[in-house]
Amino acid sequence: MTLPVHWVESLAGVVPGDLVEVEGDEAHHAVAVRRLRDGERLVLTDGAGTTLTGVVRATGKRRLTVEVGDVVNQPEPEPRVTVVQALPKGDRGELAVEVLTEVGVATVVPWAAARSVAVWRGDRAEKSLGRWRAIAREAAKQSRRSWFPQVEPMATTPGVCDLVGRAELAVVLHEDATTALASLAVPARGSVVVVVGPEGGLTDDEVAAFTDAGAHAVRLGDEVLRTSTAGVVAVAALLARTGRWAR
Repeated sequence: MTLPVHWVESLAGVVPGDLVEVEGDEAHHAVAVRRLRDGERLVLTDGAGTTLTGVVRATGKRRLTVEVGDVVNQPEPEPRVTVVQALPKGDRGELAVEVLTEVGVATVVPWAAARSVAVWRGDRAEKSLGRWRAIAREAAKQSRRSWFPQVEPMATTPGVCDLVGRAELAVVLHEDATTALASLAVPARGSVVVVVGPEGGLTDDEVAAFTDAGAHAVRLGDEVLRTSTAGVVAVAALLARTGRWAR
């Protein structure tokens, strides 16, 4: 049976035999929802490369004590993939974050594109960003990731251009592009950036800004994908040609 996975803020320095305290919402979920009890096994991760298998030794209303068994430290997977996701309407942004996490991206950057239907301002921006981060964390646990993705604050177009300029490979998905994504060489290490436009498409100025910064305008195929699914398809196509998916 697959062991349940729970997150703790830090596992730095833990060794077999140590006791780790899990508190707050994570402990409540383990005890009240999953009903873990003394003697049951589970997995703890700090989302920063350290994962352990342990045994429950005590439970409380919002507290869980775990005796550490095996400890594994995993290096961060490379290349690191960042997806710049234009704000979609409705809950499609949350779907995008979930599947991007499952496929293995390192960073998700929400972006206020010129034609984005959704608008993040004030309290809504803070609440939406918090929701994306919570979804990323839950999806990372579900997919048993040792490294959890980062969801960055909303970026402007100049901010995205800066990300593009620092990447070993950057692509912007565009239905009118003549270059196929599959024709590009994918670096084994470093940073890969994928820019996904909104439902209304990218403006000519946005495409020009990204390509001037060093991105390749690429197409996935004849089909036009939704903004919530285009990113995961592009990332999968890229990772399939790296050592990350060769094992």
